[in-house]
Amino acid sequence: MRNFPRIGVLTPSSNTALEPLTSAIVSQIPGASAHFARFKVTEIALSSQALGQFDDSKILLAAEMLADAKVDIITWSGTSSGWLGFDTDERLCQRITERTGIPASTAILSLNALLARKNITRLALVSPYTPDVQARIIANYKALDIEVVAELHENISVNHDFALVDPARLEQMIQETCINGAQAVTTYCTNLHAAQLAEQVEKVTGVPLLDTVSTTVWGALTKLNINPAQIKGWGQVYEW
Repeated sequence: MRNFPRIGVLTPSSNTALEPLTSAIVSQIPGASAHFARFKVTEIALSSQALGQFDDSKILLAAEMLADAKVDIITWSGTSSGWLGFDTDERLCQRITERTGIPASTAILSLNALLARKNITRLALVSPYTPDVQARIIANYKALDIEVVAELHENISVNHDFALVDPARLEQMIQETCINGAQAVTTYCTNLHAAQLAEQVEKVTGVPLLDTVSTTVWGALTKLNINPAQIKGWGQVYEW
């Protein structure tokens, strides 16, 4: 790998939060840069139409565009496997690498690796999603023997509108869910302006914030054998 790593990021088309946040975080790694390719995602729901947005064929086309930039890794900065099943991300990573020859990671596989690394079994969950999507996420973590001990969601299904949730509201939700012995709290959506809240909410609650934009970056850096601890000011996740 060259000494100026290029991180390729697969991005939902209607997302406006993850690109500036990801670029700000990655800028702390000397010479590193983030590069983005979008595929169409406008709604988060359990309908067949909404689930069909995550068909691998569409994502792989975007991955091929990133491969043209000769990125060192391709990472999916999205949380869809939370309700589709974590195996969907495992298959996606395999197919990206088969198609492009480039290693792959995802926000959620990286989050789950962090939870396993720290033996987290009691998790707080904050998302913008609807109750049925939230319930599916909770059930999938239960299957991993991780209990969601507190949760809040905003009941929004339009992906673009997730980024409109006020960070002050997100901070309140995070603090309210850090109860019942939660060992970590996750903001589970890459179109939330939440990653930058980590240091403040960790100071107040004593509970680490595992935002999914941050877990995306952590996972990509880890896979490239780049020390995430170089990143300062974005919470404890980069020290894990």
